[in-house]
Amino acid sequence: MRHRVPIERASSADLLQLAAGTGPAAVQTAVILMLGPGSPPSLAAVRSAFDTRVRTVPRLRQRLMWTPPGAGRPVWVDDAEFDIERHVRHVVCPAPGDEAALWDVAAGLVTDSLAFAHPPWAATLVTGLADRRAALVIVFHHVLADGVSGLALLARLLDGAPPGPADRGFPSPPPSAAALYADAWASRARVPGRLRRGLAMLRGAMAGARSGLRVRPSPSSLNRPTGPRRRLAVARADLAEVHAAAHACHATVNDAILIAVAGALGAVLRRRGETVDTLVASVMVSARPDGQPGAPGNRVGSFPVALPATGDRGRRLERVARVTATRKLAARAASSALWAPLVRALAALGLFRWFANHQTLVSTFVTNLRGPTTRQAFLGMEITDIIPVSATAGNVPVVFAALSYAGVLAVTVCGDPDACPDLAEIAPALRAELAALPDGCGPRRNPCGPRP
Repeated sequence: MRHRVPIERASSADLLQLAAGTGPAAVQTAVILMLGPGSPPSLAAVRSAFDTRVRTVPRLRQRLMWTPPGAGRPVWVDDAEFDIERHVRHVVCPAPGDEAALWDVAAGLVTDSLAFAHPPWAATLVTGLADRRAALVIVFHHVLADGVSGLALLARLLDGAPPGPADRGFPSPPPSAAALYADAWASRARVPGRLRRGLAMLRGAMAGARSGLRVRPSPSSLNRPTGPRRRLAVARADLAEVHAAAHACHATVNDAILIAVAGALGAVLRRRGETVDTLVASVMVSARPDGQPGAPGNRVGSFPVALPATGDRGRRLERVARVTATRKLAARAASSALWAPLVRALAALGLFRWFANHQTLVSTFVTNLRGPTTRQAFLGMEITDIIPVSATAGNVPVVFAALSYAGVLAVTVCGDPDACPDLAEIAPALRAELAALPDGCGPRRNPCGPRP
């Protein structure tokens, strides 16, 4: 007798990602794994490895199934037509095969919409790189995972991954309509018990929203509607040096990234002839309970941070650190409690794209993840770099994704080259800002000591 699989529904945050995914370019995320020099692996070998390893990650063989009216949210079900050849592909990088050419390939892949008829992820082996190198570009829709769970999924696909759960008999049949209705009504019966927690979360969200509405950026040409094209550039820095500079100012690496982003954007705007004192970044923060880093789906919050674009770097860093220290904990999960229903309502009315193209609350988005501290491998080949990619949409032409890996901090600039014609200037400016971080900020003002 086949084992009955519990019904697993899309979360409220998952629905937020679905509703927000409108516009001329897909809102997806990716990682680029740079493989060390040597003979590139064959497509057959990569497919064989993925075919074996995804068996330990059930979500990678599941698709979203929409339910009948009144039967609750969409549910995750096994894809009975799962085919690894559909998900793992191969392309040859155009000449000269350098990093810039690879970034262009990755930008095209991350904006190529994934089909929801099957699990929303794809891996592409890119060959033809200089020095006989190869890369893997892994793209997934945000509904499948957020940044933290995406890294946990990635770890399952690399060499040396620990054994996963036993295969429960794939594919399990989807739940019947009767089971969906019964589960939906049972969930509704539990609403009173969840109401107190929900109200507390909503109060936290409202408090955060009030604070966010008081944080407004200086008007600038950064807010422009975006089109379908994207370009990538990467700025790298020594993680230990950034860490030391941040702690000298009683701040975190994330705080240092934020003031570097503000300094780089401020420099570009000054070259445009604009004087901007304050930018606002929407900063992503994990809302995952301790011990659940690899749970699939979205458990992420966000909060706006006013970033001074001019002035002494040390004082700017201390100022940002004080703000993030007080708001980070309050932002965990609370923001999605408020924004998810609003975004879904706007999407249902056909107004979300208009809202996204006209908002003036944020200048950019910044996400920062802690990757592996030691070098990883795939099919015996050392992974020399892990490059994060976070897409941009609405009227925010430039966003930033940072990831630390084996002592190197990589910050990827993703932008629309049509809405931001001087996009190529941002990565060099960002590298300069990271290199110019101060090595001290005076007497300690934080009685709690330095933060990690």
